[in-house]
Amino acid sequence: MVWFWHTSGMTRLVVSEFRCWLALRVVRLLLWGVVLAAAWSGVVSPAQDAPTSRDGPIPTLHVYTNTIQLPVLVLDSHRERIRKPIKVNRFSVSIDSGPWFRASHVRQEGDDPISLSILLDVRGGVELMPKIDEAIEGLVPAWLRPQDQISIYVQDCALVAASINAAAGREKLKRAVDLTLEQWTARKSAMYGPECQETLHLWDSLAYLAQQASRMPGRRVILAVTDGIDKGSVHPWNEVRTFAQAKGVTVFGLRYVPRPRDVGHPVIVRWSSEDPFLSLCELTGGTILIANQRSLDATLKLFTKIVRERYLVEFPRPGNSTAGQHALEVRIENAHGDFIRPAGIGVPLPDARVMSDPSTVPSDPSLAPTEGTRRILTQPQ
Repeated sequence: MVWFWHTSGMTRLVVSEFRCWLALRVVRLLLWGVVLAAAWSGVVSPAQDAPTSRDGPIPTLHVYTNTIQLPVLVLDSHRERIRKPIKVNRFSVSIDSGPWFRASHVRQEGDDPISLSILLDVRGGVELMPKIDEAIEGLVPAWLRPQDQISIYVQDCALVAASINAAAGREKLKRAVDLTLEQWTARKSAMYGPECQETLHLWDSLAYLAQQASRMPGRRVILAVTDGIDKGSVHPWNEVRTFAQAKGVTVFGLRYVPRPRDVGHPVIVRWSSEDPFLSLCELTGGTILIANQRSLDATLKLFTKIVRERYLVEFPRPGNSTAGQHALEVRIENAHGDFIRPAGIGVPLPDARVMSDPSTVPSDPSLAPTEGTRRILTQPQ
């Protein structure tokens, strides 16, 4: 580009340089015209010849999803966090007691988006409700990331819900919790407020939350703040468990347990019992934490931490896949007594038309796990 300055001292020099530049531009345009003409003639000339036909159809590459990925909760034998990351080559999977297969890829969940549904059972967890809004508010932004979606549900006379993105900030999240608790708070503060009839129960509420969560993106997790006691649901707990597993929804519980005043740290349930709520949580890949009003903040932060520290275990779909429920186990080499709970997942069967297509490249059975012959026999209620 040439710039012109209208000053007496530089006019002649600039004009002279401009004439030289103009001459060079003319030569370049002439040369470019010759090259362009030659190139154009090269394009037109073959078009006059007879077109050549290809031998056979154009090959097409088809790519199909064949990898299964599921979150796995890993705690130590005392149900505490394992602070040192586990080496990825120690993970193996077995389906229906089939041969153990080393996982293809393993990583921790980290900052993957979470769709978190929090159920506040005001009848079964009333002791934690006075501080629950502040405790949930305190999870943003250090523990819940901007990409996380939070849904708040209150189980009272009816199921009241509010949904908000963590990016909205602490104040709006606290306001969403307060709005869902508004009717219960107003009724409790009234001196002679009428009590409503309990028409919704725990298992039915969890079934509804699992259905809603299944439509959400990201890692789907339910945190139920409740005593875990159901009082008459239509759906039995094991049906809810099966449904949550199929939809890839993990259920965690948070129970109120009074503790001495000098204990304010978070605690995970360590006992094994015939508790259906505990079974529902563990069989979907979660567990139950306990808290009092003093430890509530720390317990909620511990909950989000162990969710993000879950391991995502990947492996190819078995070549002998069959429809129905299958028992999937995850093993960690030399992990004696560790608490390992994989989440459930729904996996589509291979398309028979695709598998029978001559153009489909057959997979190597040795590169995928093999389903065993053992099947789930009992259906506890």
